[in-house]
Amino acid sequence: MRIGIVGSGKVGGALTRRFRELGHDVTVANSRGPQSLRPLADQTGAVAATVTDAAEGADVVVLAIPTYAVADLPKDAFRGKIVVDAINYYPERDGEIEPLIDRAVTSSRWLAEQLPADVHVVKAFNNISAPRLDRNGRPAGEKRIALPVAGDDTAAKRVVEGLVDELGFDPVDAGTLDASWRQQPGTAVYLTDLDRARLRNALHV
Repeated sequence: MRIGIVGSGKVGGALTRRFRELGHDVTVANSRGPQSLRPLADQTGAVAATVTDAAEGADVVVLAIPTYAVADLPKDAFRGKIVVDAINYYPERDGEIEPLIDRAVTSSRWLAEQLPADVHVVKAFNNISAPRLDRNGRPAGEKRIALPVAGDDTAAKRVVEGLVDELGFDPVDAGTLDASWRQQPGTAVYLTDLDRARLRNALHV
């Protein structure tokens, strides 16, 4: 699969490494430009590119950037894509963004409203720490950490669940984007290492 990763911080870097280890074609981008990504690209075999090229050339695009950086994305480059929202909103870092500051909508619903209407946003990879994402995947049949996957489009959600499984985690359907608040910071599933049964229960606390 062709995977674009926008963001080269801890989560973006971990996903770049892991997806390349699994044999996916990975293009990574950030706001500083391809040259700043040369060490990560050389280490992993990923292609360093602009955000536009990473999005346009991908089947699935992962956003692992600060919430405030969403405003600077080249929105048209994401048309028709599955976009994985691995972003968490932190007011102290991102500033006061309406309507996120008063939780009028989930951060994923807000993100979907910033992108073209034909984009399928799926919330995933936001409730696990980067080191665990990088090192704690396990083969099917072993004891695994479960990760919630939320989205409105069933087919897009299944694609992302497949990637979660490939990475060595158990995907759990967490409902629609409006229900994705259950995996945001401050919830019972955020930065926890729950198995599938416990995660399902925690999503309804």
